Amino acid sequence: MDCRVPGAVVNGEIPAQPAGEKKRKEAVSQTLEREHWNNKLEYVLSVAGEIIGLGNVWRFPYLCYKNGGGAFFIPYLIFLFTCGIPMFFLETALGQYTSQGGVTAWRRLCPLFEGIGYASQVIVVLLNFYYIIVLAWALFYLFSSFTIDLPWGSCDHEWNTGNCVEFQKTNSSLNVTAENATSPVIEFWERRVLNISQGIEHMGGLRWELALCLLLAWIICYFCIWKGVKSTGKVVYFTATFPYLMLVVLLIRGVSLPGASQGILFYLYPDLTRLSDPQVWMDAGTQIFFSYAICLGCLTALGSYNKYHNNCYRDCIALCFLNSGTSFVAGFAIFSILGFMAQEQRVPISEVAESGPGLAFIAYPRAVVMLPFSPLWACFFFVMVVLLGLDSQFVCVESLVTAIVDMYPGIFRKKNRREILILLVSVLSYLVGLVMITEGGMYVFQLFDYYAASGMCLLFVAIFETLCIGWVYGADRFYDNVEDMIGYRPWPVIKYCWLFVTPAVCLRFHQLVCPDEDLPQMVCPGQPFPATRTGLLMLTELDSHC
Repeated sequence: MDCRVPGAVVNGEIPAQPAGEKKRKEAVSQTLEREHWNNKLEYVLSVAGEIIGLGNVWRFPYLCYKNGGGAFFIPYLIFLFTCGIPMFFLETALGQYTSQGGVTAWRRLCPLFEGIGYASQVIVVLLNFYYIIVLAWALFYLFSSFTIDLPWGSCDHEWNTGNCVEFQKTNSSLNVTAENATSPVIEFWERRVLNISQGIEHMGGLRWELALCLLLAWIICYFCIWKGVKSTGKVVYFTATFPYLMLVVLLIRGVSLPGASQGILFYLYPDLTRLSDPQVWMDAGTQIFFSYAICLGCLTALGSYNKYHNNCYRDCIALCFLNSGTSFVAGFAIFSILGFMAQEQRVPISEVAESGPGLAFIAYPRAVVMLPFSPLWACFFFVMVVLLGLDSQFVCVESLVTAIVDMYPGIFRKKNRREILILLVSVLSYLVGLVMITEGGMYVFQLFDYYAASGMCLLFVAIFETLCIGWVYGADRFYDNVEDMIGYRPWPVIKYCWLFVTPAVCLRFHQLVCPDEDLPQMVCPGQPFPATRTGLLMLTELDSHC
């Protein structure tokens, strides 16, 4: 019997190792080490770029005025402290503790709940397909702004119809009462940008100009993250900070306009009677989950690149307040402009207030035309929209790539393998996205927007995340892990939120959302979804729940 230790020196000679063992060690030696942020600022700006996006500018202000003005802050803050901050901290701490992406982090902590990671990545995949379409639209508007006269400011273009009426002339002296009259802004959006068809069953041809804008958006996104956190950490110095500069410029310009005070008053005036409406509470909860990027695996992926002893608790609290504060300030910038537009057109503010794409591509462009040097302000606004959406987009792609690389490190954590993987993800997502920039693509986009990453899906994932950490792995045990990382135990209220408050709130919220889910309202009125949409709805719902 040979009792020699493998690899030991015998008579001055080192015995040859088996060929299989030698190849295995060479493969391991070629595997690259996992990267880390160069400094804390890169991490903070990356997370800020992910969570502070288009929803802060075009959704929160609209929800605030729609749901009781200042009274909306009551349910918003309740959801922030019971769901937003606890879930935000949970996912960030999970990534930092395990140094793994959105799937393998759950596998290491509690293999039984690994499906949480897969569920979040399915949602991210669907987000990558459609979120970047907004950037393609914004780039189209940005390029269209490089002119003396904005193309949506008049009715003198080939895409305009006989029903087009310039809104600068719609005053009492013109006696414009035609029910079918449209503005040049709406016609530019519907007939020039989208060239929208009559329904989803008429997909029509590909809008080649939008296809080029979408391609440009994906190229920019690819080169922002192609070298991992080394490139992402540098890019966010610009993409996460420049939108704040644009927001400040638009805010200063907005509050200096006549009628701005009326718009701001309309935005903030409290109506406490609205608190009795369950829809107000549903909107508050949905806004928290969307704007904080909860249950997507993005926070886990970004946190996994932190150093082990980084104070993630302090970072999370600061980032949460920064996010909500940005939403609040953005409301002043938006509604000051809308107040000015309402005064110029002599109509109530409620008639010009829009949400979502309607604000970015109809209401705000209409207001910009009324300003001196309108092309300049249009460029400022759409640059801000592009950058707000860009870092949210490439962080989502980075989250997906991180999850795949950590699942198969022996394959992808090698030289140039990650770059190829990102390229494959980008090309596939671009090809799928082409469906949404056809003439009927807006209908497909809205189905994705309403169902693929809906509040119901996020709530479903949040319930299982809190059950896993609070009851299966153990809240006290996870608090011990956090204490080992940051040197002290966080505020105990967060632990009790994981155990009781957050799952109870999410479960109740889930029950409220489910019965009310219906078809989304179309941006282009008068063009309803046909009966053929049933199969698509079932498909997107199934994908986002499996």
